[in-house]
This record gives sequence, C-alpha cells and structure tokens, in this order.
Amino acid sequence: MEIEVAKRLQRTEEYYFSKKLREIDEMNRNGAQVINLGIGSPDLPPHPEVIKTLQEQAALPTTHGYQSYKGALALRKAMADWYNRYYRVLLNPETQILPLIGSKEGIVHICMTYLQEGDLVLIPNPGYPAYSSAVNIAGATPITYNLKPENNWLPDLEELEKLDLNAVKLMWINYPNMPTGAQATKSFFEDIVRFGRKHQILICHDNPYSFILNDNPLSIMEVPDALDVAIELNSLSKSSNMAGWRIGMLVANEQRISQIMKFKSNMDSGMFLPLQMAAAKALSLDKDWYTQLNEQYKLRREKVFQIMDLLNCVYDPQQVGLFVWAKIPNKYENAYQLCDDILYHSHVFITPGGIFGSAGEQFIRMSLCARIEVYENAIERIMNPGIK
Repeated sequence: MEIEVAKRLQRTEEYYFSKKLREIDEMNRNGAQVINLGIGSPDLPPHPEVIKTLQEQAALPTTHGYQSYKGALALRKAMADWYNRYYRVLLNPETQILPLIGSKEGIVHICMTYLQEGDLVLIPNPGYPAYSSAVNIAGATPITYNLKPENNWLPDLEELEKLDLNAVKLMWINYPNMPTGAQATKSFFEDIVRFGRKHQILICHDNPYSFILNDNPLSIMEVPDALDVAIELNSLSKSSNMAGWRIGMLVANEQRISQIMKFKSNMDSGMFLPLQMAAAKALSLDKDWYTQLNEQYKLRREKVFQIMDLLNCVYDPQQVGLFVWAKIPNKYENAYQLCDDILYHSHVFITPGGIFGSAGEQFIRMSLCARIEVYENAIERIMNPGIK
C-alpha cells in the first residue's frame, strides 16, 4: 500500500548532511576512517558544574514529571539575566522569553505560527537550509536575497527596497553569520529594524554563534523598540557545548510569545526539568568560561587556516563563529567538486558551500569541532593523498 506524502514535504529535500553521512558511513565500513570536518557539533564538554547540576537534579524523585510549556521560571530568569549581562538587554522573564527544545525548533514554530500559502519570506543566500525548509513546510514561499563578500555578507537593504515587498511577511537574518562567519554591527541592526517597521515585515534573527571567537556579542534586541518588529532565537548548543542537550530560547514581545505558544503547546510537553536547571547553571557562568573556550577554538582555527592554505583557498582571518568559510581556487567548477576530491582521495570531509545556496557554490566551510591532532592528521592526508 502506498500513501502519498503531504504536499508540504514534496518541496522539502532530505538534509544534505543526512545523505552525505550515509555515504561516509559506507566508506568507513570499507575501512576509510574518514575525518569529518563538516559538521559543527561541539566535541568539548559543558562546564563540570553544569554536568553536576544535571546529575543532582536527575537524582531527585520530584523532577521527572511533565513540565510547564513555558519552561521553568528559574531557567527563564537565568536567560533574562544572561541577556542583561552579555547583550545589555532587559527582558521580562515572565512574558518575553520562551525556552525551546533547541533553537532549530523555534525556526519551525515561528514559520508555522505566522505563515500560510501566499505569504513570502526573505531568506539569505547563502544561509542555513532550515530557513527555507521551514518556510516550505508552512506552505509559504521563500524568496532569496543574496549576501555578497563586498558588502561583508550583509543584506543590501537598498536593493531590497526596489522589490515588491507587499506580500513579504517575514525576513530571516543570522549574525554572526553561518556559514560566512561575518559579523553585524549595531548600526546594521538599527537599519534592519527600521526596514522591518517600514514594510511591516517581522525580522527573525537567529543568533546562536555570538560568543564563539567574538569579543563583542550583539543582539538585535539592543535596538530600542526592536521587540515591536523582531524575534530572536538563541541557543546553548555552541556557546555552552550543549548541542545534544537541545536547549534554546526565543525572545519576543508578550503577544508573539503567546501566539507561538499556541503552536508549540501542541507539539511538545515541556523540557526535562534537570536539563532546564543545568541550563540555568550554564547561563550563570562568568566570562572566563567563554574566554577559555575561545582559546581552544583559536588554536583550532589556525590549523584550519593551514588546511585552507594547502587547498589554495582565500579566507577572511577576522571571521568569527564555529566554522571557517573560504573561496575555492578557480580550477574547480564548484565546491562540490573540491569536497568530493578531498573526500575520495584524502578521506577528509569538508562542507561544500553550495548546500547553503547558489551564492555559496564557490566556497567551502570547515568546522572547528575537532581536536588539534585530528586537524594535523587531515593536513598530512591532504599533503599526501592515499595515506590513511
């Protein structure tokens, strides 16, 4: 018996990494031992006090039931305090913060809450593929806007002003940017808030990378009255080494929190309380945590720069975040060709920029989520193809 897949999924492709990792698994079964430098899953552990809190809370007999859809007040207060200390933003933990089971689910929640057939959404190119997937699943239509290196990978708002924006309901932005590592400025956030207000477009800012190799974390919510026109997603996955814990947050005004809750409350039953208490502990850590974390990422980034130099790629040494983004040499038709060449001859997996959109086809992205000796092994393999 065959059941037709719903139309909402007929425009949605399987995630590139899902398909590629199956190929890599097959190579490994045949003895390849592929070095994976493609995916940004932090390999370092959370702070010991975070793990201790999880253990202590999980041992209590009273923490195993269903939890509030809004998340524990202790976690929301910790999130509000974190925003105040590091982003200089005052938030009401009762009404302006919604904990999420990872910020990725927030992308879907926002799209399912506000979008329907006929709506248009501005999506960055290159950009995180989950934006367009969530828009498609919601039945709306993604419209890409190009990010260019000559504009520091920021949207060209003057170009966007020339478009018919009447049917545009949302715009996704993401800074520090993934995949390019570009940073935004407060003046840009001021401009994008004005743009959203002028055209009645909800600005959705995805902000999980602001602490990685970045001394000046920024939030769009620093702009006065940004809550009127913006939503921000944030996460502990990268900044606290808690990717598998699936803990994120959504910041918005009270009305939007209430609207998004209508969808979210039908999708899950709240987060395990010990996870929430451990997340609150992670958010309470002082700046030394981020400093020590970034010292390790700096050392790793230097190794990635060495690999990029070996591949004759061009990159901005000032980029931030959990990856290095680089332009490939002209001898390759596109980044897929280079990445497959390195995968099949050196057994090193690097992400082709084309999976993030057509504007990324001449770029590659490499993760900082591996030990120094892994990068050194990758360097040896690339210098001497055939070495295992």
